[in-house]
Amino acid sequence: MTTPARLASAAALIADPARAAMLQALMAGEALTAGELARAAGIAPSTASAHLAALTDGALVAVHAQGRHRWFRIASEDVAAILESLMGLAEATRPARRWPHGEALRAARTCWDHLAGRLGVALHAGLVSRGVLRPAPGGWETTAAGDAWLDRIGVDLAAARRARRFACDCMDWSERRPHLGGGLARAICALCLARGWVRRQPGEGLARRVVAPTPEGARVLREAFGVRMDDAAA
Repeated sequence: MTTPARLASAAALIADPARAAMLQALMAGEALTAGELARAAGIAPSTASAHLAALTDGALVAVHAQGRHRWFRIASEDVAAILESLMGLAEATRPARRWPHGEALRAARTCWDHLAGRLGVALHAGLVSRGVLRPAPGGWETTAAGDAWLDRIGVDLAAARRARRFACDCMDWSERRPHLGGGLARAICALCLARGWVRRQPGEGLARRVVAPTPEGARVLREAFGVRMDDAAA
């Protein structure tokens, strides 16, 4: 059982504004360098290195060394889900006011390695309403017809099933409703990016997470997944 001291220690890692800004930038799903994270947090590179060492020691961030470069990413799906939930909590405890982060971020973004925002929530609902997913202990499972359909459109189901969790709810911090998380959500997001159905948009900080469907992608999302972009943007 987690002790109060360990809980407080984990919370303290996220509580620093600079570290929180770095974690938000990494929630776009891309691995970033210390310099990029320093710019996202608005701090000096030397200060960023100390913060990244703390996040790495605390198992919130993982580092990959390649030549002279060190790349940082969110350590795990569990960490990403916790951060998404905390962002939802932060918004829920704010005084009632208009959404302050821009409609593009709310409409469609990545939550680490899967789709979120109104697009992600609508995608989850579409997969359920079309009989691709059905409830299962701890989350969701695909139906036989769903497996055949996902394989036909190019989703890497074998990779999805290697994930620790195949399909689960991930509470969306802007919509206060779940989008799909887990290996299946990661495989669908990877397919959408690889096929050019959605594209990452330029930006820094939270804006790194913004994606937008292409015209072809909007058609595929509507016809294949049952997602109408006018509904997702409402």
